[in-house]
Amino acid sequence: MSDDLVTEFAGDGVWNEESEWDYLDLEADAEGEAYVAVPTLAVVGRPNVGKSTLVNRIIGRREAVVEDVPGVTRDRVSYEANWSGRRFLVQDTGGWEPDAKGLQQAVARQAELAMSTADAILLVVDAVVGATATDEAVARVLRRSKTPVILVANKVDDGRTESEVAALWSLGLGQPYSVSATHGRGTGDLLDEVLAKLPETPREGIPGGGPRRVALVGKPNVGKSSLLNKLSGDERSVVHDVAGTTVDPVDSIVELGGRPWRFVDTAGLRKRVSHASGAEFYASLRTKSAIEAAEVAILLIDAHEPLTEQDLRVLSMVADTGRALVIAFNKWDLVDEDRRLMLDKEIDRDLVRVPWASRVNISARTGRAVQKLVPALDTALESWDKRIPTGRLNTWLKEVVAATPPPMRGGRLPRIMFATQASSRPPTFVLFTTGFLEAGYRRFLERRLREEFNFDGSPIRVSVRVREKRDRKNR
Repeated sequence: MSDDLVTEFAGDGVWNEESEWDYLDLEADAEGEAYVAVPTLAVVGRPNVGKSTLVNRIIGRREAVVEDVPGVTRDRVSYEANWSGRRFLVQDTGGWEPDAKGLQQAVARQAELAMSTADAILLVVDAVVGATATDEAVARVLRRSKTPVILVANKVDDGRTESEVAALWSLGLGQPYSVSATHGRGTGDLLDEVLAKLPETPREGIPGGGPRRVALVGKPNVGKSSLLNKLSGDERSVVHDVAGTTVDPVDSIVELGGRPWRFVDTAGLRKRVSHASGAEFYASLRTKSAIEAAEVAILLIDAHEPLTEQDLRVLSMVADTGRALVIAFNKWDLVDEDRRLMLDKEIDRDLVRVPWASRVNISARTGRAVQKLVPALDTALESWDKRIPTGRLNTWLKEVVAATPPPMRGGRLPRIMFATQASSRPPTFVLFTTGFLEAGYRRFLERRLREEFNFDGSPIRVSVRVREKRDRKNR
């Protein structure tokens, strides 16, 4: 179905009899894209050498969060890149330091995991500063690796810095490639070398099929990264007691229920995007983009604490984008009987906007009931993809309207001539009528649609197109 028709059906409007039959046979093309495994290039180095800037230069767009503060990137974050017709993944990492403690130790662990699983590695060194003790420690690790390594001398903005690059041969990793990630200098030659080092296929293939895209969303420190790690059985995301550890969306392929899923661990939203600044502002934008790029969102809520304005703001963001939704009440192992009673009241009061969302009680820390997420995701996505044949829809609608006709407006009873499903993802229905339908009656029809056709876990949209009056057509 064309985007123009979907846009036309998005709101109320008018229609005429000549167009009626054109709408009856509308079908949507909503086939998922096939997933093809591609090799991975890991970008590593000590903090503040320009790794994320180089990643943005390689992928050709500003995706990785960049700020003039060391340690902004913390997780392994993957982005799709294309050079000379070849696709590959670029994995940005946090700064690697051999003697790191606390949060920085967890960040370093992510860089080590990236190095151990990538098909090729870029070691980025600041050419202005030269090789430091940390660079030499990283180089010693990489020299023992069987993975191809490319040494990159970054911040070579002009010929005056070129003379400093030769000293980097001492790291024992071969020729250093001079680049300026900020200005793009030398990146073409670097990418040609990357393609020469990368294999055609990754060494760890992902099972075929089309992985559904799942966004993990919620306020800071609610357990998103812990859940991703539990589902994957690996430390895909940095987990720490410091709230807001995740800055970039962390993209991971995870096998659940015998098939691959693409999970994105997003940054927790503290403030409205308009009130955020610096790295937090860009992280907020990327979280919003991750939700829009997903098909279904898992909203994590801390079950043992009262629902907050942050929870409701993230919920509104997901609902406004029209994505399927599963609400996971995390930290259920900490919930006692009194808290359960309070939570029931909070759900009735605060989650009234999404009564259709699937709910699962889990503990990301212990793994309690996380296996129930897959059936909930399947149900939500099935509803999100669902299409109702026009004939069946109108037969049902005729029975509903006969039993409960719409309220009169201006002394006249509006008639619903027919209905059609204009699109799926999310399911969007258009009612062609002779008069305006009250908002309450639309909500009634939406509720009956859910009951009849089982749209659990997915939003549905109902719009009305009012028929033009004949005398207006003849003017």
